Amino acid sequence: MEAHAREKPVVLVTGISGLIGTRIIEAFSADYHIVGLDVKPVQTHMGEVDWIECDLTDDARARDALTTVRERHGDRLASVIHLAAYYDFSGEPSPLYQTLTVEGTRRLLRELQKFQTEQFIFSSSLLVMKPTNEEDIITESSPTEAEWDYPRSKLEAEEAIKDARGAIPCVILRIAGVYDEDCHSIRIAQQIRRIYEKRFESYFFPGDPQHGQPFIHLDDLIDSLRKTIERRHTLGPWELLLIAEPDIVSYGELQERLGALIHGAEWPTIRIPKTVAKVGAWAKEKLAGDEAVYLKPWMVDMADAHYPVAIARARETLGWEPQHRLHNTLEEMIRRLRRDPCQWYRTNKLPLPDDGGNDAG
Repeated sequence: MEAHAREKPVVLVTGISGLIGTRIIEAFSADYHIVGLDVKPVQTHMGEVDWIECDLTDDARARDALTTVRERHGDRLASVIHLAAYYDFSGEPSPLYQTLTVEGTRRLLRELQKFQTEQFIFSSSLLVMKPTNEEDIITESSPTEAEWDYPRSKLEAEEAIKDARGAIPCVILRIAGVYDEDCHSIRIAQQIRRIYEKRFESYFFPGDPQHGQPFIHLDDLIDSLRKTIERRHTLGPWELLLIAEPDIVSYGELQERLGALIHGAEWPTIRIPKTVAKVGAWAKEKLAGDEAVYLKPWMVDMADAHYPVAIARARETLGWEPQHRLHNTLEEMIRRLRRDPCQWYRTNKLPLPDDGGNDAG
């Protein structure tokens, strides 16, 4: 390793091969020496990273990986960004929620006690917060309510951090749904797919179409991480921040906007009872055969969950302000879909439509 690289502060990133981890490499490697842990190698030629194979579900392999980090880079870490977690929208139970997201976090912190770790950043989820109504705003002190395995595992991991962190200063970032100009958001991509393919179910919604959830552009998330690291010596020993755009695009507004951008026409939203939606989701799942179905019956109850958030604390603590808005990014998102539908479907891990991805407009 060259001498100037050794002089950079070391930032350790778990889950480095994912979307966020890859963007961290691109954005941070000029100022920090990035060391990445993951079971898969990093696929990027933008920026420099020392990838070390690591399986956080296994005590010995986690210990060996962190031993390699210490041997190669010393025992001082400016920051650890912990992204590694299990995530699955199928609704099926998995032991990985416990062995990776929760116990993997414990394993990591146990090994970090051997380092001079200046900061530990945990990527939690805004979905751990209890939904509210139109009048109430969610803040860091609002109640939590994890209704399915993914947010439940994040909330349990937060508790594990409290128990296992020792003297390591920690920052919990409860992050809204991430997107960028290529979409990279399961929820938005599925809604775009239904409208683009003119699916019958795209007109119906089993909830209040005026409700919605906030999102965050990937670049703004990366900026929040950078500012969190830069302020590591002035932040408190335990910080909890909400990272989201301050504006919510409601389901109904998103539906209308996408319909206009994709087909140049209004795309109405027809509200239906949740019991009807559950039966429809169940029937579609049974008839789908081997094809994966996104909408599951258990999702219907959460269809109108409302998450208006206040980000004043993140603004004040980090000096951070999101520069993007989902509503303004949708036009570029749909432009990329129309330019190359096959690539857009592959990017968002969706099966190509029956017409092979030809413009459905």
